[in-house]
Amino acid sequence: MNEEYFDVLDENGNKTGITKSRNAVHRDGDWHKAVSIWIIRNGEILLQRRAPQKDSYPNMLDASCAGHLDAGEEATACAVRELKEELGLDIDPSDLVLIGRTSTSTRPRPGFINNEFKDIFALRTNKGPEDMVFQKEEVSEVIYVPFAKLKEMIDGNAPELVRHEAEYKILFDWLARQ
Repeated sequence: MNEEYFDVLDENGNKTGITKSRNAVHRDGDWHKAVSIWIIRNGEILLQRRAPQKDSYPNMLDASCAGHLDAGEEATACAVRELKEELGLDIDPSDLVLIGRTSTSTRPRPGFINNEFKDIFALRTNKGPEDMVFQKEEVSEVIYVPFAKLKEMIDGNAPELVRHEAEYKILFDWLARQ
């Protein structure tokens, strides 16, 4: 896999004009941009199980799809690219709904600092796991869970679920308005 390069952002989310490798950004704790996509089908949300070799949160359940913006990339283009890479889904950018934005600072393991501004998208689809082709380096499985089940997992601090408190709030606030 080729080395990824990210735009380094300031603490307000503005580009600094500096680009750095993914490893350097996470080592140094630089702010950068990411996306999450929540796939929704008939009252259910798709969760992805992260591959065992991932450098953060291996084997844990996470957003349907997520990733970092490459240097110079826009968020919608990144979301389309990540859906294709991770799940084999070809979508039209107009199918994505931007439901919110958040910023988080986490340390998933020693020496790995993840300071990111994240655009959060929803995607409605009729596709099931059988319609997806997983990127084995990223995803080991996907499962659909009813909205209420995901809410139970969040409220019960399910140990296999990656914690995205602000993102979950944005997601469920948006779902309540639908």
